[in-house]
Amino acid sequence: MLLELAIAYILVFTLGAAIGSFLNVVVYRLPAGLSLLFPPSRCPHCLRQLGKRDNVPVLGWLWLRGKCRFCHSPIAARYPIVEAVTGLLFLWVFIVFGFKLETLGYWAFLSWLLALSLIDLDTMTLPNPLTQSGLILGLGFQIWIGWSTSGQIGAINHLFGGIAGAVLGIWLFDIIGIVGSIALGQPAMGGGDGKLAAMMGAWLGWKYLLLAGFLACTLGAIVGGGAIALGIISRRQPIPFGPYLALGAALTVFWGETLLSTYLSVFFPTL
Repeated sequence: MLLELAIAYILVFTLGAAIGSFLNVVVYRLPAGLSLLFPPSRCPHCLRQLGKRDNVPVLGWLWLRGKCRFCHSPIAARYPIVEAVTGLLFLWVFIVFGFKLETLGYWAFLSWLLALSLIDLDTMTLPNPLTQSGLILGLGFQIWIGWSTSGQIGAINHLFGGIAGAVLGIWLFDIIGIVGSIALGQPAMGGGDGKLAAMMGAWLGWKYLLLAGFLACTLGAIVGGGAIALGIISRRQPIPFGPYLALGAALTVFWGETLLSTYLSVFFPTL
């Protein structure tokens, strides 16, 4: 039993690391308007195509000692880190949810969130192709889960829950952006943040979207306020909010039910 479980964990981590390798491609090529499939992976310096061994997630970078096999230019450590993080996220989802439909769905959801976070950190943008496709997948996920539990009625109920979450997400963060811009006298939130929130609402539903949004705002305020206090950034320097939204959503996936039930039991014990 333990051997089978260990093999399952290794396979899940390997799958996640392979997906993380593809996410590296998405993060680099999508903002640049390049094809995600052609040409095959190559060194960004000498443009030589990488061999199969060089493309092995995490291990390939270690074998090459962080340098291109051909021109010996350094390869950023972020590539194996993203692969390892994705592998660990896949493993964590598998440990929490096991052999369930939710596992496949949350693997996809977290992959979208990770790619969007990295792109936002690099470019201060959240590409429409990712937020829109993620929203559609989220609604499909709701139908899938609803059908598996309660048939047609469940699918319809879950679909409307996902739609309500998506609408609430884009309206709520658009309103926050407008009010914040008036208060600060400058844009307070990018247009992509509301679309990302809509995508999150499609996956999480309106209740858990509110929790994820609260966690994102709290984390953003703590980190941003600390960075300003330490002089790392200025008060009016824009910072990407997408990673905080993604982190809030990820925390909600794993602990949303516990956090929400704890909140209700503390502040609304009679419900």
